[in-house]
Amino acid sequence: MSEIKQDKQPKLQPQGQQQQKKKFESPKREAILDLAKYKDCQVRVKLMGGRLVVGVLKGYDQLMNLVLDETIEYMKDTNDEVSKDKTRSLGFTVIRGNILASISPMEGSEIIYMQTSD
Repeated sequence: MSEIKQDKQPKLQPQGQQQQKKKFESPKREAILDLAKYKDCQVRVKLMGGRLVVGVLKGYDQLMNLVLDETIEYMKDTNDEVSKDKTRSLGFTVIRGNILASISPMEGSEIIYMQTSD
């Protein structure tokens, strides 16, 4: 019977291949914009579909998911327009970033974020 000898030593890869592995590691995602200066401030958030909510910004992430506290939703009237008279309290709310249309602070007129159609 013939014996088959196997090489137990690990095979070394050329340096170029080792560097390629490092190149394909995904970089840490940065936030689209910095909402830190609006944290604990009241913000107005317009959502896809025309909904409008106002709340205190408590947190956010790089995907623009928002955490709002003391959130109030302004309901639409029969003319499909937002009414300041009809509201409902939502309290502590998480809003997914993919349904945001715009974000702006309640004080001032600056628009922090506005989604554009591609």
